[in-house]
Amino acid sequence: MNSMGQTIKMYREMLNMTQEELAQKVRVGAQTIAKYESGEQIPSNQTILKLSTVLDIPAQELFQSNK
Repeated sequence: MNSMGQTIKMYREMLNMTQEELAQKVRVGAQTIAKYESGEQIPSNQTILKLSTVLDIPAQELFQSNK
């Protein structure tokens, strides 16, 4: 199963979006997105909801990938 970070990266790349572009839309730093994708940091529930909106995926998919 994909980790949350792998899931974020996969959907970001499918949208041809850079980490910087995603960071701006979610209102976090680009390094924060890099940390999410590497698994170094886990986004807050509020950020997960923002990510799901921007990436156009159900938030549940991100929560499930974190198990």
